[in-house]
Amino acid sequence: MGSTEPIQQDMSLSKLRALVPYHLSQLRAYSSAKRVPLFINGQFLQSQTQEWIPVHNPATQEVLSLVPQTTPAELQQAAEAAQKAFESWRKTSVVTRQTAMFKLQQLVKREMDRIAANITEELGKTAADAKGDVLRGLQVVEHACSIPTLQMGELCEGVATDMDTYSIRQPLGVVAGICPFNFPAMIPLWMFPLMIATGNTAIIKPSERDPGAMMILAELANEAGIPPGVLNIVHGGKSAVDFICDTPIVKAISFVGSDKVGKYIYERATATGKRVQSNMGAKNHGVIMADANKNATLNSLVGAAFGAAGQRCMALSTAIFVGEAQEWIPELVERAKKLKVSCGRQSDSDVGPLCTPEAKERVESLIQSGIDEGATVILDGRGCRPNGFEDGNFVAPTILTNVTASMKCYKEEIFGPVLLCINVPTLDDALHVINSNPYGNGTAIFTNSGPVARKFQSEVDAGQVGINVPIPVPLPMFSFTGSRGSIRGDLNFYGKTGVQFYTQIKTITALWRADDAKDVKATVNMPTLH
Repeated sequence: MGSTEPIQQDMSLSKLRALVPYHLSQLRAYSSAKRVPLFINGQFLQSQTQEWIPVHNPATQEVLSLVPQTTPAELQQAAEAAQKAFESWRKTSVVTRQTAMFKLQQLVKREMDRIAANITEELGKTAADAKGDVLRGLQVVEHACSIPTLQMGELCEGVATDMDTYSIRQPLGVVAGICPFNFPAMIPLWMFPLMIATGNTAIIKPSERDPGAMMILAELANEAGIPPGVLNIVHGGKSAVDFICDTPIVKAISFVGSDKVGKYIYERATATGKRVQSNMGAKNHGVIMADANKNATLNSLVGAAFGAAGQRCMALSTAIFVGEAQEWIPELVERAKKLKVSCGRQSDSDVGPLCTPEAKERVESLIQSGIDEGATVILDGRGCRPNGFEDGNFVAPTILTNVTASMKCYKEEIFGPVLLCINVPTLDDALHVINSNPYGNGTAIFTNSGPVARKFQSEVDAGQVGINVPIPVPLPMFSFTGSRGSIRGDLNFYGKTGVQFYTQIKTITALWRADDAKDVKATVNMPTLH
């Protein structure tokens, strides 16, 4: 877990640990770049650190801002502010917290275009995709508005004579979120609205690659009237993450990111007694049956494989063609060729850049590894240099066929605009491929057969299943139910299980004897001693 990229999907833990932020003296060339502040106790504060991480526009390599490696004293300040705020915030009525969520919902909706524009600038997403990033997060805020119902307990009256037993849900205290680069608005919005709506106070560490969206959300939280200290934001890499894992002030951690970093956080934090939900890697498969709607299926595959430049944990990165469905592959290639690769600011852009030059290099190396191991590249997106953005981190849509489960490109999460194609004779063979993979985030099947779809949903071992739906991420009334190697921890994000994760159950058994409620005649006599 490196200090400049603690949750980037394409970095190994050993490499991450080797990275350090730039010292201030090394960044004199960027002295005019704005410095991203901390947000502690309701105030935006400039860090006193000497170590800064540059944020680059991935389409141009322009330095947009500098992110601080938060100092130990500042990390402690944020934790103590959250701890102090919890004393009063936990006592606020659930209706007060609901009102804050209503206000936040209105403000996020009002500022959606501004947040999306920042995502496009810092991450490179197309304008439409960036807006979708904000919208899916906004839906969780809207769900948090129903917190009075979500946080209800249970009652069993009369478990014995004059005795009742009931349960209530109470907040944990200070909880923390460690966010990835690929959804700079949606993932924080998965976390902090439910954290604070349930009565906790929060510390959020956004990705140092694109912190701007979270900083705007902090402004909106202030405007919504969320009290000082209830939401705090720190920045940085390994030292910030280690502090969150180690400090006894933090009671629970939500994490989304890469496998190795997720396992590191889970093991380090649970060793100190913390709750952890760690959503990690994925290898999502789409099964294409020959009876599927051809046009809709091909469009779904193109969108799910290449949208967001493949930088989604729910990207449909592997297509399994069953039987004659493999004859559709040439037409799939033609549709992928029509996608325009360019800077996300351009209105007609379909695929933007990857987040970093290192990510681009890794994606291209995995493409080559597939070719070296016997796969056939039928659409090669390497060497893509859009006009006017020649220095950007671009890889165009790429399709490999004749892929097998033993290949490195299949075993690793590519996290780029690359679709792997596997051909199998039967649905049972397709199920075997999926169920043999260690990950269980999501999967999809494309078919017009009800019995086939029912067999698939019953027998496939994945947490989220789409039937003619390529990216089956549920709306917030359900939960993000990735499973197996894609998550550590037994409670998933948002929805009912999200509320369960951020609260603890207290069970009360109360005895109020009926005899004690009987009327007793008052006496007017002089009291006497007995």
